Amino acid sequence: MINIYRSFISEGTARFKEWSSSFIYSYPKPSNMPLSSRLEGVGHINVLPEVLGRCGSLEVRLARTKKDIRRAQKLRFKVFYKEMSAIPNPTAYLTKCDKDVFDSICDHLIVLDHNVPTKPFQKPRPKVVGTYRLLRQDVASRNFGFYSAEEFDLGNFINTHRNQKILELGRSCVLKDYRSKRTLDLLWRGLHTYMTHYNIGLMLGCASFEGTDPTQHALGLSFLHYYSSGKHLSCKTALRPQPLAGRGIKMDILPEHEVDAKKALKSLPPLIKGYLRAGAIFGDGAVIDRQFNTIDVLVLMNVNDIKPSYLNHYKISTINVPGNII
Repeated sequence: MINIYRSFISEGTARFKEWSSSFIYSYPKPSNMPLSSRLEGVGHINVLPEVLGRCGSLEVRLARTKKDIRRAQKLRFKVFYKEMSAIPNPTAYLTKCDKDVFDSICDHLIVLDHNVPTKPFQKPRPKVVGTYRLLRQDVASRNFGFYSAEEFDLGNFINTHRNQKILELGRSCVLKDYRSKRTLDLLWRGLHTYMTHYNIGLMLGCASFEGTDPTQHALGLSFLHYYSSGKHLSCKTALRPQPLAGRGIKMDILPEHEVDAKKALKSLPPLIKGYLRAGAIFGDGAVIDRQFNTIDVLVLMNVNDIKPSYLNHYKISTINVPGNII
């Protein structure tokens, strides 16, 4: 069997400052054996390491089978429909899965916990506790386009950045008991490995405020409008995507002089706060998603604008793979 990996710098490690005595992230050597399953339309996952990172009993990798994806969909249902207040359609209600047509063409990043109780006479099965859905531009263009394009007009932005490869992030969620730094860091570490491998230049995707009343999030939305326009960044800010006609709501609910930046930062959802700290900017306007009971904003991130401290934190060894892997 042909070994598609020529070299891999093994066992790279990193530590959080606050956890320097507790957690070590390691990177095992990729297997020489092919993955047991390749889903049609899903990216070339067999040229990446089978495991993208570990921390204790947790590991992050790409979904390899339809069963993996179904378990990610069940996690999404638990978070979006049971914990939050999304409204399931009949299929979602019966299957207890959050799924749509984009799932079949996306790669699914998952965090698994191997330290789970096992039933008698059954093989241990790790539990999916976190997930991210990843859609590369080349795959999107051959299929349904980007999911975000159902809410935002991405045409001018994509054309302006046509020399850069774009990755859409979506359906991010973590099981309630696992919402800690190590779980989120594993997701981001896997994401960084993925975008580096595919030479991604830009990332975009929807992030959400819970609820559909903009006045409940006036401070946070106004802060993003005034202070995250990205005038100093590489993204062409004049072409920040706007909501589709008839879908948008304004984000500048409060006048700029009434926006307390410190209080606004505290009010932001953790995911949006994380994107902002990494160097993201946001689209011009928001959209109310009635099915998911959220207010969606569009996140835009140029890899060149991500703060060096973030890149250094998630940086891993280079994997040299022969041929064109894109």
